[in-house]
Amino acid sequence: MFINVYTWQVNTWEQLVSQCGGWPNALLLKGRSGIGKLAFARAFAQCLLCEDRLPRLAACGKCQGCLWFVKGNHPDFRLLEPAAYSEQAEETDTDEKTRDTEKKAGNQISIEQIRELDDFINLTSHRNGYKVILIHPAEAMNLHAANAVLKTLEEPPGKTMFILVSHKPQRLLPTIVSRCRSVMMPVPDREAALKWLAQQGVSEPDIALAQAGYAPLAALEIGKGESQEQRKEFLQQISAAKPNPLALAESAQQYPLSDIINWLQKWICDLTYCKFTGKVRYHLDFTEKLQMLAERANSLDLAHYYRELLTAQRTVQHPLNTRLVLEQLAISYCRWVLNTERVGND
Repeated sequence: MFINVYTWQVNTWEQLVSQCGGWPNALLLKGRSGIGKLAFARAFAQCLLCEDRLPRLAACGKCQGCLWFVKGNHPDFRLLEPAAYSEQAEETDTDEKTRDTEKKAGNQISIEQIRELDDFINLTSHRNGYKVILIHPAEAMNLHAANAVLKTLEEPPGKTMFILVSHKPQRLLPTIVSRCRSVMMPVPDREAALKWLAQQGVSEPDIALAQAGYAPLAALEIGKGESQEQRKEFLQQISAAKPNPLALAESAQQYPLSDIINWLQKWICDLTYCKFTGKVRYHLDFTEKLQMLAERANSLDLAHYYRELLTAQRTVQHPLNTRLVLEQLAISYCRWVLNTERVGND
């Protein structure tokens, strides 16, 4: 028998199965990003919609309900996610302030999306079974949308299941949380995660897992993309004895700005952690260089530079001039991390 969840989620699935018949109208799956919460939610939704469930609530994968679900057109299932934001045309026709406002709206689940569920919720199901509404991520609901969902949860219709998936449950309305059965989704231990990543074909699973903050699905994305090689090239440059900030900024233009800021944030975290513990958390393959830099780094200077990275991160999607941002970050790195003001060419 096959249950379509990750190996580290089997115990959680079994606990949920043991409560069969006593399920609430709303389930909140919470936990850090990159551990498979959405996949678990979809597996549970399919199980509810399956018309020939196997033991342990495994979906059969063969009935009409399962076939519809896999194809993404089951009439008794709705997935609510933030509307996709399109940058095409807006880049040339819309000013910066308007574009930022639209991007923010595009990253939210709106009241209009919730209102579209009215008929779905109030009418009977097509297959005389459950109706399932999956909201991901739940914290993306704006205040109006959250209040609309709350109203439905206060007077839940029969055989309608809300599944909320949240990376940041602290951002949800407390009244919504109180009306859900909360399930803390597990994070696999390091050995289990490394074994799984190796099975997926990741060549350096330990490096990718550390980079992802020990979240295996995030590590899989890192390990199979080009970002690992780009990260190594960039870190080789900033860990040189005397990097030239202007040359560093010039070279860095070939990498995504968001990746650069992410790498630098983890680099500064590693330097700070290494300074006090002698250990490295993220960039394991640069441990020796980090240890050397940490010996002469000033913790207050590192904190100052990290705050500068946070400021840059807030404008990463629409920098006025990427080259200027990179130059400022490189100059500040040399000043606050390496304790040098040197800008000229060698």
